[in-house]
Amino acid sequence: MNLTRWGIRLPGAQRRHGGASGADAGAVPAARGGGDRQDPAARPRSGQGVDASAIHELLGQVQAPVAVVRGPDHRVAYVNDAYAALFGHRTPGAPARTALAELAEVGLLPLMDQVQRSGTPRTLKSRGVHGTGRDSYFTFTCTPVELTATPDAPAQRGVLVFAADVTDQVVSAERLRESESQQRAAAVTLQRSLLPQRLEQPDDLRVAATYQPGGTDAAVGGDWYDVITLGAGRTAVVIGDVMGRGVRAAAIMGQLRTAVRAYARLDLPPHEVLQLLDGLAIDIDSTQIATCLYAVHDPNEGTLTYASAGHLPIFIREPEGGVRRVSEPTGPPLGTGGWVHTSGTVPFGQGATAVLCTDGLVERRDADIDEGLDALERAVAGAGDTPQIICDRLLRALGITDEHDDDVAILVLSCPAREGEEADLFRGAALDLLGGIEAAPRARAFADGVLASWRFPEELRELGVLAASELVANSLKHGRAPMRLRLRRTDRRLIVEVTDGDEHLPRRQQAQPADEAGRGIAVVATIAAEWGARRLPEGGKAVWAEFALPGSS
Repeated sequence: MNLTRWGIRLPGAQRRHGGASGADAGAVPAARGGGDRQDPAARPRSGQGVDASAIHELLGQVQAPVAVVRGPDHRVAYVNDAYAALFGHRTPGAPARTALAELAEVGLLPLMDQVQRSGTPRTLKSRGVHGTGRDSYFTFTCTPVELTATPDAPAQRGVLVFAADVTDQVVSAERLRESESQQRAAAVTLQRSLLPQRLEQPDDLRVAATYQPGGTDAAVGGDWYDVITLGAGRTAVVIGDVMGRGVRAAAIMGQLRTAVRAYARLDLPPHEVLQLLDGLAIDIDSTQIATCLYAVHDPNEGTLTYASAGHLPIFIREPEGGVRRVSEPTGPPLGTGGWVHTSGTVPFGQGATAVLCTDGLVERRDADIDEGLDALERAVAGAGDTPQIICDRLLRALGITDEHDDDVAILVLSCPAREGEEADLFRGAALDLLGGIEAAPRARAFADGVLASWRFPEELRELGVLAASELVANSLKHGRAPMRLRLRRTDRRLIVEVTDGDEHLPRRQQAQPADEAGRGIAVVATIAAEWGARRLPEGGKAVWAEFALPGSS
Protein backbone atom coordinates (compact mmCIF):
# COMPACT_ATOMS: atom_id res chain seq x y z
CA MET A 1 0.00 0.00 0.00
CA ASN A 2 1.71 3.22 -1.17
CA LEU A 3 0.58 5.71 1.48
CA THR A 4 3.16 8.35 0.57
CA ARG A 5 1.45 8.75 -2.79
CA TRP A 6 -1.49 10.21 -0.88
CA GLY A 7 0.55 12.34 1.46
CA ILE A 8 0.27 10.09 4.54
CA ARG A 9 3.68 10.40 6.04
CA LEU A 10 4.82 7.37 7.98
CA PRO A 11 7.29 8.30 10.72
CA GLY A 12 10.86 8.17 9.54
CA ALA A 13 9.95 8.24 5.81
CA GLN A 14 11.81 11.50 5.09
CA ARG A 15 14.81 10.36 7.09
CA ARG A 16 15.08 7.19 5.01
CA HIS A 17 14.75 9.23 1.84
CA GLY A 18 17.40 11.51 3.18
CA GLY A 19 19.84 8.68 3.60
CA ALA A 20 19.53 7.89 7.32
CA SER A 21 20.35 4.32 8.30
CA GLY A 22 20.80 2.05 11.27
CA ALA A 23 19.00 2.97 14.44
CA ASP A 24 17.75 6.26 12.95
CA ALA A 25 15.85 4.54 10.14
CA GLY A 26 12.13 4.60 10.85
CA ALA A 27 12.57 6.66 14.03
CA VAL A 28 10.18 9.42 15.08
CA PRO A 29 11.47 12.77 16.35
CA ALA A 30 10.84 12.90 20.08
CA ALA A 31 8.34 15.45 21.31
CA ARG A 32 10.06 18.16 23.31
CA GLY A 33 8.95 18.83 26.81
CA GLY A 34 8.00 15.19 27.60
CA GLY A 35 4.62 13.52 27.75
CA ASP A 36 2.51 12.96 24.70
CA ARG A 37 2.36 16.61 23.65
CA GLN A 38 3.67 17.28 20.19
CA ASP A 39 6.31 19.93 19.65
CA PRO A 40 4.96 22.46 17.14
CA ALA A 41 8.27 22.26 15.36
CA ALA A 42 7.72 18.57 14.85
CA ARG A 43 4.26 19.00 13.34
CA PRO A 44 4.01 18.11 9.69
CA ARG A 45 4.34 21.01 7.30
CA SER A 46 1.96 21.54 4.43
CA GLY A 47 2.01 18.57 2.07
CA GLN A 48 3.35 16.17 4.70
CA GLY A 49 -0.07 14.91 5.86
CA VAL A 50 -3.17 13.72 4.13
CA ASP A 51 -6.66 15.16 3.89
CA ALA A 52 -9.94 13.32 4.30
CA SER A 53 -10.66 13.00 0.60
CA ALA A 54 -7.29 11.38 -0.02
CA ILE A 55 -7.88 8.93 2.83
CA HIS A 56 -11.22 7.93 1.39
CA GLU A 57 -9.86 7.58 -2.13
CA LEU A 58 -7.05 5.34 -0.92
CA LEU A 59 -8.55 3.26 1.91
CA GLY A 60 -12.06 3.03 0.52
CA GLN A 61 -10.73 0.55 -2.02
CA VAL A 62 -9.31 -1.78 0.63
CA GLN A 63 -11.41 -4.90 1.22
CA ALA A 64 -10.21 -5.35 4.82
CA PRO A 65 -11.56 -3.20 7.67
CA VAL A 66 -9.48 -0.06 8.19
CA ALA A 67 -9.88 2.76 10.68
CA VAL A 68 -7.85 5.95 11.14
CA VAL A 69 -7.81 7.78 14.46
CA ARG A 70 -6.06 10.99 15.52
CA GLY A 71 -4.85 12.66 18.65
CA PRO A 72 -4.29 11.39 22.20
CA ASP A 73 -7.97 10.38 22.53
CA HIS A 74 -7.79 8.42 19.28
CA ARG A 75 -10.75 10.25 17.84
CA VAL A 76 -12.26 8.70 14.75
CA ALA A 77 -10.90 10.30 11.59
CA TYR A 78 -12.10 7.72 9.11
CA VAL A 79 -13.43 4.18 8.74
CA ASN A 80 -13.64 2.55 5.33
CA ASP A 81 -16.66 0.79 3.87
CA ALA A 82 -15.38 -2.66 4.86
CA TYR A 83 -15.12 -1.53 8.49
CA ALA A 84 -18.60 0.02 8.45
CA ALA A 85 -20.10 -3.08 6.83
CA LEU A 86 -18.63 -5.31 9.52
CA PHE A 87 -18.98 -3.21 12.67
CA GLY A 88 -21.43 -0.47 11.68
CA HIS A 89 -21.10 3.20 10.78
CA ARG A 90 -18.90 5.34 13.03
CA THR A 91 -19.26 9.10 13.65
CA PRO A 92 -16.06 11.06 12.94
CA GLY A 93 -14.60 12.96 15.87
CA ALA A 94 -15.84 10.61 18.59
CA PRO A 95 -13.19 9.07 20.87
CA ALA A 96 -12.28 5.45 20.12
CA ARG A 97 -13.11 4.34 23.66
CA THR A 98 -16.81 4.83 22.92
CA ALA A 99 -17.00 5.01 19.14
CA LEU A 100 -14.77 2.00 18.46
CA ALA A 101 -15.89 -0.22 21.33
CA GLU A 102 -14.96 -3.36 19.41
CA LEU A 103 -11.31 -2.23 19.42
CA ALA A 104 -11.42 -1.33 23.08
CA GLU A 105 -12.88 -4.75 23.85
CA VAL A 106 -9.90 -6.60 22.38
CA GLY A 107 -7.44 -4.37 24.27
CA LEU A 108 -6.22 -2.36 21.31
CA LEU A 109 -6.33 1.12 22.91
CA PRO A 110 -3.18 0.69 25.06
CA LEU A 111 -1.40 -0.58 21.96
CA MET A 112 -2.50 2.49 20.02
CA ASP A 113 -1.10 4.65 22.82
CA GLN A 114 2.26 2.90 22.47
CA VAL A 115 2.26 3.37 18.70
CA GLN A 116 1.59 7.10 19.04
CA ARG A 117 4.33 7.56 21.63
CA SER A 118 6.98 5.41 19.97
CA GLY A 119 6.17 5.91 16.33
CA THR A 120 6.67 2.18 15.84
CA PRO A 121 4.04 -0.15 14.36
CA ARG A 122 2.58 -2.82 16.63
CA THR A 123 0.50 -5.93 15.96
CA LEU A 124 -2.11 -7.72 18.05
CA LYS A 125 -2.62 -11.25 16.75
CA SER A 126 -5.71 -13.43 16.51
CA ARG A 127 -8.19 -11.62 18.73
CA GLY A 128 -11.82 -12.70 18.89
CA VAL A 129 -14.28 -9.92 18.02
CA HIS A 130 -17.97 -9.89 18.90
CA GLY A 131 -20.79 -8.18 17.08
CA THR A 132 -19.91 -9.44 13.61
CA GLY A 133 -22.71 -11.99 13.45
CA ARG A 134 -20.32 -14.93 13.87
CA ASP A 135 -17.24 -15.92 15.80
CA SER A 136 -14.62 -13.81 14.08
CA TYR A 137 -10.91 -13.42 14.68
CA PHE A 138 -8.73 -10.58 13.46
CA THR A 139 -5.09 -9.62 13.58
CA PHE A 140 -4.83 -5.88 14.15
CA THR A 141 -1.86 -3.89 12.89
CA CYS A 142 -1.48 -0.34 14.22
CA THR A 143 0.73 1.96 12.14
CA PRO A 144 1.62 5.57 13.09
CA VAL A 145 0.61 8.25 10.55
CA GLU A 146 0.53 12.05 10.48
CA LEU A 147 -2.70 13.72 9.42
CA THR A 148 -3.26 17.20 7.95
CA ALA A 149 -5.27 19.81 9.73
CA THR A 150 -9.03 19.93 9.27
CA PRO A 151 -11.57 22.58 10.19
CA ASP A 152 -12.28 20.53 13.30
CA ALA A 153 -8.75 19.43 14.27
CA PRO A 154 -5.16 20.56 13.86
CA ALA A 155 -2.48 18.48 12.16
CA GLN A 156 -1.88 15.57 14.49
CA ARG A 157 -0.28 12.24 14.87
CA GLY A 158 -2.67 9.42 14.25
CA VAL A 159 -2.89 5.67 14.03
CA LEU A 160 -4.02 3.59 11.10
CA VAL A 161 -5.66 0.37 12.26
CA PHE A 162 -5.70 -2.45 9.73
CA ALA A 163 -7.78 -5.54 10.63
CA ALA A 164 -6.91 -8.78 8.80
CA ASP A 165 -9.57 -11.48 9.08
CA VAL A 166 -7.83 -14.67 10.31
CA THR A 167 -10.98 -16.53 11.30
CA ASP A 168 -10.35 -19.39 8.88
CA GLN A 169 -6.79 -19.80 10.07
CA VAL A 170 -7.80 -19.74 13.73
CA VAL A 171 -10.58 -22.27 13.16
CA SER A 172 -8.23 -24.52 11.19
CA ALA A 173 -5.58 -24.26 13.90
CA GLU A 174 -8.16 -25.06 16.58
CA ARG A 175 -9.34 -28.09 14.64
CA LEU A 176 -5.75 -29.21 14.25
CA ARG A 177 -5.16 -28.81 17.99
CA GLU A 178 -8.32 -30.77 18.73
CA SER A 179 -7.24 -33.51 16.35
CA GLU A 180 -3.77 -33.65 17.90
CA SER A 181 -5.31 -33.67 21.36
CA GLN A 182 -7.59 -36.54 20.40
CA GLN A 183 -4.69 -38.47 18.91
CA ARG A 184 -2.62 -37.89 22.02
CA ALA A 185 -5.51 -38.97 24.25
CA ALA A 186 -5.90 -42.12 22.16
CA ALA A 187 -2.16 -42.82 22.42
CA VAL A 188 -2.18 -42.26 26.19
CA THR A 189 -5.22 -44.50 26.58
CA LEU A 190 -3.58 -47.20 24.46
CA GLN A 191 -0.33 -46.84 26.36
CA ARG A 192 -1.96 -47.13 29.75
CA SER A 193 -4.14 -50.05 28.66
CA LEU A 194 -1.04 -51.94 27.51
CA LEU A 195 0.80 -51.38 30.79
CA PRO A 196 0.08 -53.68 33.75
CA GLN A 197 -3.16 -52.61 35.38
CA ARG A 198 -1.98 -54.18 38.62
CA LEU A 199 1.61 -55.22 39.33
CA GLU A 200 2.23 -58.74 40.54
CA GLN A 201 3.51 -58.71 44.12
CA PRO A 202 6.09 -61.47 44.67
CA ASP A 203 6.55 -63.05 48.09
CA ASP A 204 10.12 -61.84 48.47
CA LEU A 205 9.93 -58.40 46.89
CA ARG A 206 8.00 -55.19 47.25
CA VAL A 207 7.46 -53.53 43.88
CA ALA A 208 5.90 -50.31 42.61
CA ALA A 209 5.92 -48.48 39.30
CA THR A 210 4.76 -45.20 37.85
CA TYR A 211 4.20 -43.95 34.34
CA GLN A 212 3.76 -40.31 33.37
CA PRO A 213 3.14 -39.31 29.75
CA GLY A 214 4.75 -36.23 28.29
CA GLY A 215 3.12 -32.82 28.60
CA THR A 216 0.33 -31.54 26.40
CA ASP A 217 2.76 -30.52 23.66
CA ALA A 218 4.51 -33.89 23.59
CA ALA A 219 3.04 -37.07 22.19
CA VAL A 220 3.10 -40.17 24.35
CA GLY A 221 6.02 -42.52 23.78
CA GLY A 222 6.58 -46.26 24.08
CA ASP A 223 7.83 -46.64 27.66
CA TRP A 224 6.79 -49.81 29.47
CA TYR A 225 7.52 -51.99 32.49
CA ASP A 226 6.34 -55.31 33.91
CA VAL A 227 6.76 -57.70 36.82
CA ILE A 228 6.48 -61.45 36.14
CA THR A 229 6.56 -64.21 38.77
CA LEU A 230 8.53 -67.16 37.41
CA GLY A 231 7.91 -69.77 40.10
CA ALA A 232 10.16 -71.24 42.77
CA GLY A 233 10.22 -67.78 44.37
CA ARG A 234 11.97 -66.14 41.41
CA THR A 235 10.72 -62.90 39.80
CA ALA A 236 11.46 -61.25 36.46
CA VAL A 237 11.26 -57.49 36.01
CA VAL A 238 11.50 -55.63 32.72
CA ILE A 239 11.57 -52.01 31.62
CA GLY A 240 11.88 -50.68 28.09
CA ASP A 241 11.50 -47.69 25.81
CA VAL A 242 10.45 -47.80 22.17
CA MET A 243 12.01 -44.95 20.22
CA GLY A 244 9.49 -42.53 18.74
CA ARG A 245 6.12 -41.26 19.89
CA GLY A 246 2.45 -41.66 19.28
CA VAL A 247 0.13 -44.58 18.69
CA ARG A 248 2.72 -46.45 16.61
CA ALA A 249 5.30 -46.47 19.42
CA ALA A 250 2.65 -47.52 21.95
CA ALA A 251 1.48 -50.36 19.69
CA ILE A 252 5.01 -51.71 19.23
CA MET A 253 5.52 -51.43 22.98
CA GLY A 254 2.44 -53.58 23.55
CA GLN A 255 3.75 -56.29 21.23
CA LEU A 256 7.15 -56.34 22.92
CA ARG A 257 5.63 -56.47 26.39
CA THR A 258 3.41 -59.39 25.43
CA ALA A 259 6.40 -61.19 23.95
CA VAL A 260 8.46 -60.63 27.10
CA ARG A 261 5.79 -62.31 29.20
CA ALA A 262 5.73 -65.27 26.82
CA TYR A 263 9.51 -65.62 26.76
CA ALA A 264 9.67 -65.23 30.55
CA ARG A 265 7.47 -68.31 30.94
CA LEU A 266 10.23 -70.29 29.26
CA ASP A 267 12.41 -69.31 32.24
CA LEU A 268 15.35 -68.46 30.00
CA PRO A 269 18.43 -66.51 31.12
CA PRO A 270 18.03 -62.74 30.65
CA HIS A 271 20.37 -62.50 27.67
CA GLU A 272 18.47 -65.21 25.81
CA VAL A 273 15.22 -63.33 26.38
CA LEU A 274 16.79 -60.23 24.83
CA GLN A 275 18.07 -62.25 21.87
CA LEU A 276 14.53 -63.41 21.15
CA LEU A 277 13.15 -59.89 21.57
CA ASP A 278 15.77 -58.52 19.19
CA GLY A 279 14.60 -60.80 16.41
CA LEU A 280 10.97 -60.03 17.14
CA ALA A 281 11.61 -56.27 17.05
CA ILE A 282 13.11 -56.61 13.57
CA ASP A 283 10.10 -58.63 12.41
CA ILE A 284 7.66 -56.03 13.79
CA ASP A 285 9.38 -53.04 12.19
CA SER A 286 12.92 -53.13 10.86
CA THR A 287 13.17 -49.33 11.15
CA GLN A 288 12.15 -49.24 14.82
CA ILE A 289 14.50 -49.75 17.76
CA ALA A 290 13.91 -50.03 21.48
CA THR A 291 15.97 -50.20 24.64
CA CYS A 292 15.19 -52.84 27.22
CA LEU A 293 16.48 -54.18 30.52
CA TYR A 294 15.40 -57.63 31.76
CA ALA A 295 16.38 -58.91 35.22
CA VAL A 296 15.58 -61.93 37.38
CA HIS A 297 15.62 -61.92 41.17
CA ASP A 298 16.48 -65.19 42.91
CA PRO A 299 15.77 -65.03 46.67
CA ASN A 300 17.53 -68.34 47.26
CA GLU A 301 20.80 -66.93 45.99
CA GLY A 302 20.14 -63.29 46.96
CA THR A 303 21.07 -62.10 43.46
CA LEU A 304 19.77 -60.05 40.56
CA THR A 305 20.73 -61.45 37.15
CA TYR A 306 20.20 -59.02 34.29
CA ALA A 307 20.84 -58.21 30.64
CA SER A 308 20.57 -54.79 28.99
CA ALA A 309 19.86 -53.81 25.39
CA GLY A 310 21.12 -50.24 25.34
CA HIS A 311 19.10 -49.27 28.42
CA LEU A 312 20.00 -47.05 31.37
CA PRO A 313 21.83 -48.66 34.29
CA ILE A 314 20.17 -50.17 37.36
CA PHE A 315 20.64 -48.11 40.52
CA ILE A 316 20.93 -50.33 43.60
CA ARG A 317 20.70 -48.77 47.03
CA GLU A 318 22.37 -50.85 49.74
CA PRO A 319 20.84 -51.09 53.25
CA GLU A 320 23.40 -48.61 54.61
CA GLY A 321 22.53 -46.02 51.93
CA GLY A 322 25.31 -46.44 49.39
CA VAL A 323 24.28 -46.55 45.72
CA ARG A 324 25.77 -48.62 42.89
CA ARG A 325 25.23 -48.14 39.19
CA VAL A 326 24.98 -51.47 37.42
CA SER A 327 25.55 -50.87 33.72
CA GLU A 328 27.82 -53.66 32.46
CA PRO A 329 27.42 -55.83 30.54
CA THR A 330 25.18 -54.04 28.07
CA GLY A 331 24.44 -54.54 24.39
CA PRO A 332 22.90 -52.54 21.54
CA PRO A 333 19.18 -51.72 21.44
CA LEU A 334 16.57 -54.19 20.23
CA GLY A 335 15.97 -54.14 16.52
CA THR A 336 19.61 -53.65 15.50
CA GLY A 337 20.22 -57.38 14.90
CA GLY A 338 23.42 -59.39 14.64
CA TRP A 339 24.56 -58.89 18.23
CA VAL A 340 25.03 -61.36 21.08
CA HIS A 341 23.82 -60.21 24.48
CA THR A 342 25.28 -61.38 27.78
CA SER A 343 23.99 -61.55 31.34
CA GLY A 344 25.49 -60.18 34.54
CA THR A 345 24.78 -60.91 38.20
CA VAL A 346 24.91 -58.61 41.23
CA PRO A 347 24.10 -59.26 44.90
CA PHE A 348 20.60 -58.19 45.91
CA GLY A 349 19.81 -59.22 49.45
CA GLN A 350 17.55 -58.09 52.26
CA GLY A 351 17.36 -54.34 52.72
CA ALA A 352 18.45 -53.55 49.15
CA THR A 353 16.42 -51.45 46.71
CA ALA A 354 16.74 -51.33 42.92
CA VAL A 355 15.55 -48.49 40.67
CA LEU A 356 14.95 -48.98 36.94
CA CYS A 357 13.81 -46.09 34.74
CA THR A 358 13.54 -44.78 31.19
CA ASP A 359 15.56 -41.88 29.83
CA GLY A 360 12.72 -39.38 30.18
CA LEU A 361 13.54 -39.22 33.90
CA VAL A 362 17.16 -38.10 33.44
CA GLU A 363 17.56 -36.72 29.92
CA ARG A 364 17.25 -32.97 29.27
CA ARG A 365 17.66 -31.01 26.06
CA ASP A 366 19.99 -28.48 27.65
CA ALA A 367 22.21 -30.82 29.69
CA ASP A 368 24.35 -33.93 29.29
CA ILE A 369 22.63 -37.15 30.32
CA ASP A 370 25.43 -37.88 32.80
CA GLU A 371 24.24 -34.90 34.82
CA GLY A 372 20.79 -36.45 35.00
CA LEU A 373 22.23 -39.82 36.02
CA ASP A 374 24.26 -38.15 38.78
CA ALA A 375 21.14 -36.36 40.01
CA LEU A 376 19.22 -39.65 40.01
CA GLU A 377 21.96 -41.37 41.97
CA ARG A 378 21.81 -38.66 44.64
CA ALA A 379 18.02 -38.93 44.76
CA VAL A 380 18.14 -42.73 45.12
CA ALA A 381 20.68 -42.42 47.95
CA GLY A 382 18.22 -40.31 49.96
CA ALA A 383 15.10 -42.29 49.11
CA GLY A 384 14.94 -45.03 51.70
CA ASP A 385 11.23 -45.82 51.93
CA THR A 386 8.53 -47.95 50.35
CA PRO A 387 8.77 -48.43 46.56
CA GLN A 388 5.70 -46.30 45.83
CA ILE A 389 6.98 -43.39 47.91
CA ILE A 390 10.36 -43.71 46.21
CA CYS A 391 8.67 -43.43 42.79
CA ASP A 392 6.95 -40.22 43.86
CA ARG A 393 10.11 -38.77 45.38
CA LEU A 394 12.17 -39.46 42.29
CA LEU A 395 9.66 -37.65 40.09
CA ARG A 396 9.85 -34.60 42.36
CA ALA A 397 13.62 -34.75 42.79
CA LEU A 398 14.21 -34.86 39.02
CA GLY A 399 11.71 -32.06 38.37
CA ILE A 400 9.13 -34.10 36.45
CA THR A 401 5.87 -32.16 36.08
CA ASP A 402 2.77 -32.45 33.92
CA GLU A 403 4.52 -30.23 31.37
CA HIS A 404 7.59 -32.46 31.04
CA ASP A 405 8.50 -32.96 27.37
CA ASP A 406 8.98 -36.75 27.49
CA ASP A 407 7.19 -39.68 29.03
CA VAL A 408 8.71 -41.33 32.09
CA ALA A 409 8.53 -44.85 33.51
CA ILE A 410 10.00 -45.87 36.87
CA LEU A 411 10.09 -49.36 38.40
CA VAL A 412 11.27 -49.82 41.98
CA LEU A 413 11.80 -53.15 43.74
CA SER A 414 13.02 -53.69 47.27
CA CYS A 415 13.94 -56.79 49.21
CA PRO A 416 12.61 -56.16 52.72
CA ALA A 417 14.70 -56.98 55.76
CA ARG A 418 12.61 -59.28 57.97
CA GLU A 419 12.91 -59.76 61.70
CA GLY A 420 11.10 -61.57 64.47
CA GLU A 421 7.91 -63.41 63.65
CA GLU A 422 7.97 -62.25 60.04
CA ALA A 423 11.41 -63.79 59.56
CA ASP A 424 10.03 -67.13 60.80
CA LEU A 425 7.65 -67.16 57.84
CA PHE A 426 10.56 -67.11 55.36
CA ARG A 427 12.82 -70.10 55.79
CA GLY A 428 14.86 -72.45 53.68
CA ALA A 429 16.61 -75.81 54.03
CA ALA A 430 18.74 -77.85 51.60
CA LEU A 431 20.14 -81.40 51.37
CA ASP A 432 22.93 -82.53 49.03
CA LEU A 433 22.31 -85.96 47.52
CA LEU A 434 25.04 -88.16 46.10
CA GLY A 435 22.75 -90.58 44.32
CA GLY A 436 22.29 -94.29 44.94
CA ILE A 437 19.39 -96.24 46.35
CA GLU A 438 19.52 -94.36 49.65
CA ALA A 439 18.91 -90.93 48.03
CA ALA A 440 15.12 -91.18 47.81
CA PRO A 441 14.60 -92.36 51.44
CA ARG A 442 16.96 -89.67 52.69
CA ALA A 443 15.06 -87.03 50.73
CA ARG A 444 11.71 -88.19 52.13
CA ALA A 445 12.99 -88.24 55.71
CA PHE A 446 14.62 -84.82 55.34
CA ALA A 447 11.50 -83.27 53.83
CA ASP A 448 9.25 -84.76 56.49
CA GLY A 449 11.43 -83.50 59.32
CA VAL A 450 11.80 -79.98 57.92
CA LEU A 451 8.11 -79.58 57.14
CA ALA A 452 7.17 -80.86 60.57
CA SER A 453 9.52 -78.32 62.19
CA TRP A 454 7.79 -75.62 60.18
CA ARG A 455 4.51 -76.76 61.71
CA PHE A 456 2.73 -77.34 58.48
CA PRO A 457 -0.62 -79.14 58.52
CA GLU A 458 -0.35 -82.88 58.03
CA GLU A 459 -1.99 -82.83 54.59
CA LEU A 460 0.40 -80.19 53.28
CA ARG A 461 3.36 -81.97 54.83
CA GLU A 462 2.39 -85.21 53.07
CA LEU A 463 2.05 -83.44 49.73
CA GLY A 464 5.45 -81.78 50.19
CA VAL A 465 7.12 -85.09 51.04
CA LEU A 466 5.49 -86.78 48.03
CA ALA A 467 6.66 -84.00 45.70
CA ALA A 468 10.20 -84.20 47.06
CA SER A 469 10.22 -87.97 46.63
CA GLU A 470 8.95 -87.84 43.02
CA LEU A 471 11.30 -85.05 41.97
CA VAL A 472 14.30 -86.79 43.47
CA ALA A 473 13.28 -90.08 41.84
CA ASN A 474 12.97 -88.32 38.47
CA SER A 475 16.41 -86.78 38.92
CA LEU A 476 17.93 -90.12 39.87
CA LYS A 477 16.51 -91.72 36.73
CA HIS A 478 17.10 -88.96 34.16
CA GLY A 479 19.70 -86.69 35.73
CA ARG A 480 23.19 -86.94 37.12
CA ALA A 481 25.25 -85.68 40.02
CA PRO A 482 25.57 -83.24 41.69
CA MET A 483 22.03 -83.39 43.04
CA ARG A 484 20.35 -81.21 45.64
CA LEU A 485 16.96 -80.98 47.35
CA ARG A 486 15.89 -77.52 48.46
CA LEU A 487 12.82 -76.64 50.54
CA ARG A 488 11.67 -73.10 51.01
CA ARG A 489 8.68 -71.45 52.59
CA THR A 490 7.30 -67.93 52.39
CA ASP A 491 4.26 -66.41 54.01
CA ARG A 492 2.15 -67.69 51.12
CA ARG A 493 3.63 -70.87 49.68
CA LEU A 494 5.87 -73.94 50.04
CA ILE A 495 8.47 -74.54 47.33
CA VAL A 496 10.12 -77.91 46.69
CA GLU A 497 13.02 -77.84 44.24
CA VAL A 498 15.54 -80.44 43.03
CA THR A 499 18.64 -79.61 40.99
CA ASP A 500 21.02 -81.93 39.16
CA GLY A 501 23.81 -81.76 36.58
CA ASP A 502 21.81 -82.80 33.50
CA GLU A 503 20.33 -80.10 31.24
CA HIS A 504 17.52 -82.21 29.78
CA LEU A 505 14.25 -80.68 30.95
CA PRO A 506 11.44 -83.06 31.94
CA ARG A 507 8.08 -82.99 30.20
CA ARG A 508 4.73 -84.05 31.48
CA GLN A 509 3.64 -87.20 29.68
CA GLN A 510 0.45 -89.22 29.65
CA ALA A 511 1.39 -92.56 31.22
CA GLN A 512 -0.43 -95.65 30.00
CA PRO A 513 -2.07 -98.01 32.53
CA ALA A 514 0.59 -100.67 31.89
CA ASP A 515 3.54 -98.30 32.28
CA GLU A 516 5.65 -98.81 35.37
CA ALA A 517 7.50 -95.50 34.99
CA GLY A 518 6.92 -92.00 33.67
CA ARG A 519 4.38 -90.99 36.29
CA GLY A 520 6.55 -88.85 38.54
CA ILE A 521 6.14 -85.46 36.82
CA ALA A 522 2.46 -86.23 36.17
CA VAL A 523 1.97 -86.83 39.89
CA VAL A 524 3.78 -83.60 40.78
CA ALA A 525 1.73 -81.63 38.25
CA THR A 526 -1.46 -83.06 39.72
CA ILE A 527 -0.80 -82.33 43.38
CA ALA A 528 1.05 -79.00 43.07
CA ALA A 529 -0.45 -75.57 42.47
CA GLU A 530 2.38 -74.83 40.00
CA TRP A 531 5.42 -76.67 38.71
CA GLY A 532 8.19 -75.97 36.23
CA ALA A 533 11.76 -76.56 35.14
CA ARG A 534 14.64 -74.40 33.97
CA ARG A 535 18.27 -74.70 32.97
CA LEU A 536 20.83 -73.31 35.39
CA PRO A 537 23.45 -70.75 34.30
CA GLU A 538 26.26 -72.94 35.65
CA GLY A 539 24.88 -76.01 33.88
CA GLY A 540 22.29 -78.58 34.83
CA LYS A 541 18.64 -77.98 35.59
CA ALA A 542 16.18 -77.27 38.39
CA VAL A 543 12.70 -78.80 38.67
CA TRP A 544 10.29 -77.27 41.18
CA ALA A 545 6.79 -77.48 42.59
CA GLU A 546 4.78 -74.94 44.59
CA PHE A 547 2.00 -75.44 47.15
CA ALA A 548 -0.22 -72.67 48.49
CA LEU A 549 -0.30 -72.38 52.28
CA PRO A 550 -3.69 -72.58 54.01
CA GLY A 551 -5.29 -69.15 54.24
CA SER A 552 -3.04 -67.52 51.64
CA SER A 553 -4.59 -65.62 48.75
